[in-house]
Amino acid sequence: MTYVYSFDGAEEDKAVLGNKGANLVTMTKLGLPVPPGFILSVEAFFEYKRSGNLPEAEMEQAIAALEKRVDKSLGKDLQLSVRSSAAISMPGMMDTVLNLKDIAAVKTAAKRVFDSQGNPRAEEYRRIHKLPSDLGTAAIVQAMVFGNKDAASGTGVVFTRDPSTGQKGLFGEYLDQAQGEDVVSGARTPAPVSDLQGLMPDVYAELDEKVSFLESHYRDVQDIEFTIESGKLYILQTRNAKRSGQAAVKIVVDMVHEGLITREEAIGRLRVEDLQSVLHKRIKSPESGQSVAKGLAAAPGAACGRVAFDPAQALTLSKKSIPVILVRPETSPDDIQGIAAADGVLTSRGGLTSHAAIVTRAMGKPCICGAEEIDIDLKLGEFRAGGEIIRKGQEITVDGTSGTVYLGSLPLEEGQLIEEFEELMTWADGFKRLGTRANADTPEMVAQARRLGAEGIGLCRTERQFNEPERLSAIREFILAETDNERVAALKRLRELQKEDFVALFRALKGLPIVVRLLDLPLHEFLPPETETLDPRTRQRIAELEEVNPMLGHRGVRVAVTDPEIYKMQVEAIEAARAEVPADVSVMIPQVITLQELLLIKKNCFEGSTLKVGTMMETVRACMRAGKLAEVADFFSFGTNDLTQAVYSFSREDVEKKFLSTYRQIGILEDNPFEVIDVKGVGRLMQTAIFWARRARKDLEIGVCGEQAGEPRSIQFFNGINVDYVSCSPFRVPVAKLVAARAAIQQKGEAETEFMA
Repeated sequence: MTYVYSFDGAEEDKAVLGNKGANLVTMTKLGLPVPPGFILSVEAFFEYKRSGNLPEAEMEQAIAALEKRVDKSLGKDLQLSVRSSAAISMPGMMDTVLNLKDIAAVKTAAKRVFDSQGNPRAEEYRRIHKLPSDLGTAAIVQAMVFGNKDAASGTGVVFTRDPSTGQKGLFGEYLDQAQGEDVVSGARTPAPVSDLQGLMPDVYAELDEKVSFLESHYRDVQDIEFTIESGKLYILQTRNAKRSGQAAVKIVVDMVHEGLITREEAIGRLRVEDLQSVLHKRIKSPESGQSVAKGLAAAPGAACGRVAFDPAQALTLSKKSIPVILVRPETSPDDIQGIAAADGVLTSRGGLTSHAAIVTRAMGKPCICGAEEIDIDLKLGEFRAGGEIIRKGQEITVDGTSGTVYLGSLPLEEGQLIEEFEELMTWADGFKRLGTRANADTPEMVAQARRLGAEGIGLCRTERQFNEPERLSAIREFILAETDNERVAALKRLRELQKEDFVALFRALKGLPIVVRLLDLPLHEFLPPETETLDPRTRQRIAELEEVNPMLGHRGVRVAVTDPEIYKMQVEAIEAARAEVPADVSVMIPQVITLQELLLIKKNCFEGSTLKVGTMMETVRACMRAGKLAEVADFFSFGTNDLTQAVYSFSREDVEKKFLSTYRQIGILEDNPFEVIDVKGVGRLMQTAIFWARRARKDLEIGVCGEQAGEPRSIQFFNGINVDYVSCSPFRVPVAKLVAARAAIQQKGEAETEFMA
């Protein structure tokens, strides 16, 4: 086996030569001024890891050939460098060794580079970017050129476009009479690369020509290192440039207009993270802040505010228009008012699909969950983190995009919906088959969904409307009513309040369709906690409604079977609102298990109504009886959160706290099934349900409105099983559009390939 490859004789294979090595081979073949050298392959790395040996004979032959080519001798007028070259670029994560003057030194250096593949920063980089731990690396041995040789020498880094904004044109830095490490070390302050035009106009013109040529060849923005030795330009390496989300969007759209790439390629190149960073507020200069803790990046964006440790504190501050960060060990439905009032949420426990994560994502608020290094003392009203004590009322900044907590209030900037973003979304709409709707419960969320391109509201959770104090008081009156007259009066009040809610929602829709889910929560969820001072009747009613496992108990359709007045009241409120503000409204019944429930609810609660009535598919039995349900239901919507709990027999909150991380670490589960759809279990059940439903009614509309409806891999699966639409939090709509378009493009490509075959 060959372990060593010269720049001018190798095939451009990144799996063998690594990213940097393959690009050096390409540039050499294109005739660019690249200092010559050779590459110890990825196979050489694995052999070294296995046996501890380098291919020394091949290395010695390659060095001799290199000396002959440049007509110089190692240690006299020739020095070498050794750099890493992973298959996927990992800038700065592994070691670089310069100014090597003998073969033995080329060998403390190749071993050192190979060994650095396992250093802590490289391991952390792979973990963050979800790269395989056994990625391996090649090592590049290259003739040195010296940017510190004389006054006509220097070094620099240049991008073919601004990596922050995407603006076309040379962007970078230059240091005269310096070597490459001087630019990155910060020992000297570099000048803008444009200064080189005045210092060496001919070299600058050549650099401009060469880097433009490289961008055209690779059809992507390039990050290029160069050195000038005594007035002669050398290109040391090129790679696809890292870029901000805003730049990524602008670049792909501009490149389509320039004819460098197609619209399909533009859709395929963007990462989910690129879109997310465009949409949310962000910290202007995170490096300027004092980081005190890190947790899970549960809901993207950044927010500053005063620390509040309970919902009442958050509400009080919010009413005074004071920004607030709600800090809790974990959140529950009882905390909803505080979450709604807060600008951001921080919890010490809970995962990426915990209550705090789901609710804040839906609201578009930044959230950090599971920040286990913060020690919260609710009695003292303080938490300890990073050697600091942060007390109630003190200001902090949370970055839900990175999961970092900062001391004090850092300057924020808006995520701008740039013109190119709008154009990109139009292209995605043209390619995708899958509809993209939003989960929204308030007029503000509906407006946000419309701004971000939602084609409708696929889930409006009516229980969220009862969080406001007046509405919470009204539903408590109904639950605690002791006489028929009290019950009727409470329902009348609720009907008027619900009508107001729906009128506001329908006005915000501006013609978009909406699916309203009738009340799903168990009634006891609306009563005050037993820790409060309660009158005897309230305490007795709480005891009457208490359940061992309420999420599997008297909730959803089951409440309507025993107390049909609640759903009837909601239907009447919707119809009254629709009479005032015309709207395309469908109504969804949660927790259905059998056709008889659906028939009974339609008879008792929808008499005289023209509303479309659908079923929330979130129980295993509903999926297994999908064919029969399809005969009566106007549409289906899979609630994948509860369906996953039912299929796994998992309580989401409990398993994430106690053992899910262990299951993932030891490989029992590859993903958190509440984040990524479980294709083999939940997914297969969905496919079975869709098969029988469409067999009964070919035109039945089927959607997905659970948390996984906004997750890229899950969206791709839903597209493949012919779901009609997904519905996710407003801020995930652009991501859903992008992934749906990518899935459709891929599907079309596979179909064309199969046809040609």
